[in-house]
Amino acid sequence: MHISSMIPANARARAQANVADYSAECAQFSWEAAFRRLAFLPSGGINMGYEAIDRHVLEGRGDEVALRWLGGDGSRLEFTYRDFEARTNQVANALQKLGVESGDHVYTLLGRVPALYFMVLGALKAGAVVTPLFSSFGPEPVLTRLNRGKAKALLTSRRLYDRTVASIRERATDLEHVLITDDICGSEGLLQFDHLVEPSDTRFSIAPTDPEHPALLHFTSGTTGVPKGALHVHAAICAHRETARVALDLKPDDVFWCTADPGWVTGTSYGILAPMALGATVLVTEAEFDTTEWYRTLERERVTVWYTAPTAIRRLMRSGASEAQRFDLSALRFIASVGEPLNPEAVTWGVEAFGIPIHDNWWQTETGGIMIANLAACDVFPGSMGRPLPGITAAVLRRREDGEIARTGGEVEQISDPDEEGELALRAGWPSMFRSYVDNQERYDKCFRDDWYLTGDIVRRDRNGYYWFVARGDDVIKTSGHLVGPFEVESALLEHPAVAEAAVIGIPDPIAGNVVKAFVSLRDGYDPSDSMRQDLMAFARHRLGAVIAPRSIEFSNDIPKTRSGKVLRRLLRARTLGLPEGDLSTLEVSHP
Repeated sequence: MHISSMIPANARARAQANVADYSAECAQFSWEAAFRRLAFLPSGGINMGYEAIDRHVLEGRGDEVALRWLGGDGSRLEFTYRDFEARTNQVANALQKLGVESGDHVYTLLGRVPALYFMVLGALKAGAVVTPLFSSFGPEPVLTRLNRGKAKALLTSRRLYDRTVASIRERATDLEHVLITDDICGSEGLLQFDHLVEPSDTRFSIAPTDPEHPALLHFTSGTTGVPKGALHVHAAICAHRETARVALDLKPDDVFWCTADPGWVTGTSYGILAPMALGATVLVTEAEFDTTEWYRTLERERVTVWYTAPTAIRRLMRSGASEAQRFDLSALRFIASVGEPLNPEAVTWGVEAFGIPIHDNWWQTETGGIMIANLAACDVFPGSMGRPLPGITAAVLRRREDGEIARTGGEVEQISDPDEEGELALRAGWPSMFRSYVDNQERYDKCFRDDWYLTGDIVRRDRNGYYWFVARGDDVIKTSGHLVGPFEVESALLEHPAVAEAAVIGIPDPIAGNVVKAFVSLRDGYDPSDSMRQDLMAFARHRLGAVIAPRSIEFSNDIPKTRSGKVLRRLLRARTLGLPEGDLSTLEVSHP
């Protein structure tokens, strides 16, 4: 499906954007110059904690609000950059007293509470490698990650400890210290976080930190085996800062709300590090999704830049644009989305609901930061990922029938013709690129051909240089000699007024090889029935043609997704075909 509509950037966006001229910015940008915009440690090197906090205090912005926290019970707390400097220094000192040394691994298993943010940044100051985990993980997923990262210390709550950690603690072979954020009621073998931290000195001298020193370990869900642990270094803060400035148009005076949980990479890179590196105010809400409360939060807190996920946007769409229009959202000047490709209908709905489009962008855990985006001052083609950010070189590589990258004259073969599909690749060398998969060098090496990082995503690039997502390489459906991208079919189904969500897979067929099957969740007021199924199939055939349209549709109110909003098509395929379900640790679950 080729979207021909275009939403032009308005004059105000062009005039006020950090990047007003995309081509000019690309021509003059260099990572060397970007690194010079960092503060650097007085002792030498780059430390994420220093760049996110201390530099602002030294530059006279210590009294600006760094984090505004809204508790689930209605409570509200604010912390300045000076507050953060003191508290994270105490955390760093406390960790050192426990024997946590540079290079040791510190984990968090918490909801979105202030202690998590203090621990992440304090541990980075101390030279530890930080891994935030989803608070909804069960015992075995937590154990797997603790052991793969050789966790030495863990910060959690008493409730989560009893529910998740207690039963597996003895099997966490390297775990020496468990810190609890609330009252531990005299339990042995547990340390109370505040009791440990508050007596510590508010001054801390960050040791010289090599830019290549490990800083963050993020796990991605595996298809059949154990999760992959992608390791990032302190130099990544340069990319976090620059990509937030360019792709999210973030400025120091912004109130920035990233709805992602720090348990996945967006919630760390753009929920903590990037906005604080730029000196913005980070808004954190403890409560889970609620349509009315989210709109109230945007209105009450005067949020200016909002970074969320397609799943949340589609949930908001169910209530209609009129619900958003009940609130004063005039402060909101930029909305971005990540996690799963954003359907064209959601982009244009943003204009109706908020008066501005929702800007999609693309990146991966492995890239560590946004790579391709729709910029504030650029035209938006609904359904497009956008264009590569300044400093990022992208290409579409030709794939052979066996899935391998084709070569011509010894070089990987790049596709130059517009709209021809191939695998998205990025030229290696940007600062936030992952440096390894923990204990899996062979798997890491397979991600590269020459100096190109292979993303595994199938895309096309149009005549204007915009990239369009087609499918994950292993999600592409080959039917009757045609290659079908699930996103194309899902987007068409979402145009139907009855459809709230859709997911598409291929199932074996003796004639066609595979045929397209769709799983559809209906909006309120619509009932699943044979007539609705036939209506949807006819609707899809009209828009896509008989070859690409679904041959069957199953109604489902529980389309499996990760907590980051990605549809788990491989899980749908496994359940449909009776195959092993693989790693389910990041599966979105309902909260009690």
